[in-house]
Amino acid sequence: MQSTCKVGLSINRCELIDIQNSKSNGSRHLSAKQASQKLPSTMFSQIQPKNDLFGLPLPSDDPAFIAVILIHILLSFCAVLAGLAGMFMNKNSRRHATFGKLYYWFILLAFVTVIILAILRWPHNNHLLLIGAMTTLFVLIGRKLAQDKRSKWARWHTILMGGSYILLLTGFYVDNGEHLPFWKQFPQWFFYILPAMVGIPIIVFVLRRHPLTRT
Repeated sequence: MQSTCKVGLSINRCELIDIQNSKSNGSRHLSAKQASQKLPSTMFSQIQPKNDLFGLPLPSDDPAFIAVILIHILLSFCAVLAGLAGMFMNKNSRRHATFGKLYYWFILLAFVTVIILAILRWPHNNHLLLIGAMTTLFVLIGRKLAQDKRSKWARWHTILMGGSYILLLTGFYVDNGEHLPFWKQFPQWFFYILPAMVGIPIIVFVLRRHPLTRT
């Protein structure tokens, strides 16, 4: 530090001036440090979700976004229930066909909401748009196979409809897994493979055991 003493000043006066300058410089350094620490937290708070729904954070508080996400949740939940019910019904029964048809329409309508959400938050939801597109494609082909009933249709119908159910759950876990009480301990990539780890063995079991899929 440069001395602020001048000729003719007493030693005590010089020491007092140096101490005051030291405090002033220290205050400036402290203010700069506090500002640098506050800036990241301020920036971080700006990108945090502004709202939550059923305990899950929402990336936007826009009323249109919230309305669409509510419809999407309802349709997806109905698709999960319809798909699950269809799995446990006799594959040759009318109930299986009915629940399969409901599952088909719930998936299509849910995909419409996925497209809208992707547009509203472009490009942040592109990965969910891709998962939704693959789910819908599997359902479309799987239902077409069941209607045409060509050679080995049952095997491919089971694979595609089962695969669409895996993708449906994958979309949910990828989007929400890190916020769920138990699942948040796992890394994000784990949610991409979790439904497949459970679903693929079940599909293989059905393919090997069910009479329609063994031919």
